[in-house]
Amino acid sequence: MAARERVTIREVAARAGVSPATVSRVLSGNYPVPPATRTRVLKAARSLDYVANVHARALVGGGRSMVAVILRQVTNPFYAQVAEGVEAEASDHGRLCLVGSTGGDTRREMELVQLMREEGASLVILVGGIVEDDAYRARVTRYAHALQGAGSRLVLCGRPSSDPALPAIVVEFDNEAGAHALTSHLVSAGHRRIVFLGGLPGNSALDARVAGYRAALTAHGLADEDAHVIDCGLGRGAGHRAMTELLTRRTDFTAVFAGDDMVAAGALRAIADAGLRVPDDISVVGYNDIPLAQDFNPPLTTVRTPAEELGRAAVRLALRDSEKLSAPVHHVLGTHIVVRDSVGPPAPHREARSTGGITPHDSATASDRPALPAAP
Repeated sequence: MAARERVTIREVAARAGVSPATVSRVLSGNYPVPPATRTRVLKAARSLDYVANVHARALVGGGRSMVAVILRQVTNPFYAQVAEGVEAEASDHGRLCLVGSTGGDTRREMELVQLMREEGASLVILVGGIVEDDAYRARVTRYAHALQGAGSRLVLCGRPSSDPALPAIVVEFDNEAGAHALTSHLVSAGHRRIVFLGGLPGNSALDARVAGYRAALTAHGLADEDAHVIDCGLGRGAGHRAMTELLTRRTDFTAVFAGDDMVAAGALRAIADAGLRVPDDISVVGYNDIPLAQDFNPPLTTVRTPAEELGRAAVRLALRDSEKLSAPVHHVLGTHIVVRDSVGPPAPHREARSTGGITPHDSATASDRPALPAAP
């Protein structure tokens, strides 16, 4: 899709039948203009999808000094760390950082992107895993070209681009490699029956973690039927419900790979509620290494994702690349395992017995399934 040319103030003036100076007065709001004229100008601007030239605005004191970061939720520790990185790097470059949250509402996301475009944000950063369907691909394509046309830059932070040639910057970490390494750590500790708790089919981040988990099992000589994925989504509540149900149906697994640290928190609580101990009875690992992971009981072995650096890199790369608005950029950060106390050797009494099966790709029951958030 070719980038469209920026609509000029002269085109708006021609459409409204007024002078460019009148359009400028209406849009600036600093001069009295007859109501009928104002209505005509605003209608023309909307019909042409006009966005004020932020470079011209800078000459009169506005400036392209704003960076916008749009998150699913600010209370999620991972998202908060990314936003902290964005704010810190923006501050280092003399930029103001604005934070918006969507709650997973795509309409809210579109409104925020449009608002930041109209306000002349130099960067608009979208954070977090996403279900990569046709609607997402169409939406992010519109964002990239609309922001490019306004002299801004789209940055996808921890989520995929809809097209490698799209004028956007993608900054992410290697979810698959992190999950592969963590699963290998469990296998090296002697575990062969490892459940992945927290799948969300179609989600870019979680699908990569599941792929890494499966690949590691295969690399260590385990069969496909040894992989068990429970699609319960993310969050502490989801982890607690799914783990509680799993413990009532199956006792032969010895380790749990939680989709993120909050799922792990819920799983730890459910295991304790069942009178079992971690890692004596069941080993548990998580993903992201949120600040509280070291304070879990026991402290959680997990994959450290560079959340703050993800935010910093998003700003740093975009500002460095600001003169090449049409060039795509893809930057991948590494991950590493943080070993704590939640992994031990498999408990022989759990390996030796089974009270029921679970299909290789299972789900929480409809009555218990929580709302499924996007993965960080």
